Amino acid sequence: MEPYHDLLRHVLTHGVRKPTRAVLASTGQKIDAISVFGYQTRFDLRQGFPAVTTKKLAFRAMARELLWFLAGDTNVRSLQQDGVHIWDEWADATGEVGPIYGRQWRSWARPGGEPIDQLARVLDGIEQLKRDPTASIGRRLVVSAWNPADLDDMRLPPCHLLFQFSVTGRQLSCQLYQRSGDAFLGVPFNIASYALLTHMIARVTGLEAGEFIHSFGDLHIYTNHIEQVQTQLERAPFPLPRLWMNPERTSLESFTLDDLRLEGYQHHPPLKGEVAV
Repeated sequence: MEPYHDLLRHVLTHGVRKPTRAVLASTGQKIDAISVFGYQTRFDLRQGFPAVTTKKLAFRAMARELLWFLAGDTNVRSLQQDGVHIWDEWADATGEVGPIYGRQWRSWARPGGEPIDQLARVLDGIEQLKRDPTASIGRRLVVSAWNPADLDDMRLPPCHLLFQFSVTGRQLSCQLYQRSGDAFLGVPFNIASYALLTHMIARVTGLEAGEFIHSFGDLHIYTNHIEQVQTQLERAPFPLPRLWMNPERTSLESFTLDDLRLEGYQHHPPLKGEVAV
């Protein structure tokens, strides 16, 4: 996970302290951030699964959230039933968070017509490319969560807002654009989530996972996380784990939590940090 550690060092070295709209969930205190604009990092998924090892990645919670997105769900009740509470701060009294990621991925509202399942289009496009590598869809395997018509109804506008796949030979790679990234708390989750998504789509389309490329707009470390980041950077990374996926699963919708796990995951003790909302 050296690319992630380089990311942290870059923000600490080149970042500028800025006031933010964010407040600590426990006290309502406003919090500043050390911020840079524009950064990119790359992970070779053939070398292992990019789970951070200098602290513990909550793999189960990350995978459950991804399955929630893939189901098109926008109510946190099903997450809470599985002990996942990462969206609680943004949910309303009924558990709704508005038309966020899953709704846009699986059911983008089209005026006067059937909603668009963007992920289904990506899967269809990959199958076209397997038959004809010159097909025009090759540079159009794009999924967007940034729907201006729905932003006002979202409890949190999407941070990881657009991703694109590329097929080269038998390898599938993914590039994500993230407008805003909490480098300590959120970004390790985002890296793992999109790496897992790439592996899952590669599996169901008969390809191999290649690279995950992560591009950022505003990348920041909140000032209440600086001490934890410094501790993390003092720790020696462990080798990357491997991802196991149930080989019997042949569709995105068929995966469950029991079908996904990390093997050989060594990590340092957890590092806690309060979320800014």
